[in-house]
Amino acid sequence: MSEHSALGSTEPTATATAAADERYMALALALGRRGLGSAWPNPAVGAVIVKDGAIMARGWTQPGGRPHAEVEALRRAKKDAQGATIYVTLEPCSHHGKTPPCADAIIKAGIARVVSAIDDPNPEVAGAGHRRLIDASVKVEVGLCADEARRAHAGHIMRLREGRPRVMLKLAISADGKIGLAGRKPVMLTREAAHARVFQMRSMSDAILVGIGTVLSDNPQLTCRLPGMFARSPVRVVLDANLHLPLATSVVATVRETPTWVFTARKASSLAAEILEQRGCRVFRVPARNGRLNLDAMLKKLADEGITRLMVEGGAMVAASFVAAGKVDEAVLVRSDKSIGDDGIDALEGMPLGALTARMHLTGSERVDLDTIETYERA
Repeated sequence: MSEHSALGSTEPTATATAAADERYMALALALGRRGLGSAWPNPAVGAVIVKDGAIMARGWTQPGGRPHAEVEALRRAKKDAQGATIYVTLEPCSHHGKTPPCADAIIKAGIARVVSAIDDPNPEVAGAGHRRLIDASVKVEVGLCADEARRAHAGHIMRLREGRPRVMLKLAISADGKIGLAGRKPVMLTREAAHARVFQMRSMSDAILVGIGTVLSDNPQLTCRLPGMFARSPVRVVLDANLHLPLATSVVATVRETPTWVFTARKASSLAAEILEQRGCRVFRVPARNGRLNLDAMLKKLADEGITRLMVEGGAMVAASFVAAGKVDEAVLVRSDKSIGDDGIDALEGMPLGALTARMHLTGSERVDLDTIETYERA
């Protein structure tokens, strides 16, 4: 019998401590997801403060990127933060931006231990936050739930390392792989339960993108129409090389409620751009060739504006252009049980659906009412 067992000690074993650490970090990751779609341009971080086996406070990045998760948790913990452990899904910042460094706030609060999932790839941080904590005699442990954290912060990482948002392509398709009727007529393929799931995806995206063809044929709202979630609607992005966007469309008429950004060619009408801007839209000019906008330039501009997670949701031509350019990082196929027929519009203009799925691996498949939602990630 060990000494601890003989004395009836309640000291936690290393295994129990590791299990508790994983549990608290899992909670921090769940909290961080609350900020997806609203925290940009900052990453959606989660934080949990624990002391003597009890949770003292929780925090997550607030809308617009501040306050940061750590500061939010420290504010709620108050004096209980002294001597506690804080679990964070991303390295605490060490630089002065619009707010003071989180690392300094952690030191000032008297936190004794920091469990951090991953280093921040931001060159202004990149390990400096952890070093500052260590220099102040705070115990720092890095790497717990690192894979999960990298997935959670994939948009932030992509924006910093590749200068573009992480792109998710969503397609609602028929049982035979079509997205529209002959003559490019729209058709309602999926049901209410699947629609609700798509609205959830929108709420966790910073921006949602369609082509002008989708706007002209469907006049979509591109908002999150779940109870109490309208404010979580993403920025609406329309690709319109010739600037033909009508003022009466929903994306323009409701621009004061939900932002609309229009990307057009450099040679497009200055008068049309001015009118749209007067209505409240933002207009960005990027290079174009043969009537098609340069996707690299468009994605870079979105990243420059702070967008980290882009949902592409409209048009066979737009979808095909992202696939052809190799810019799809994840895909969601909402498959209906209805068929359209050979004269319907293919999901990807000029290419088979396999051109997308062959480059990716299936990560999940779920039946939602009579529809099926398949999720893919880049292989």
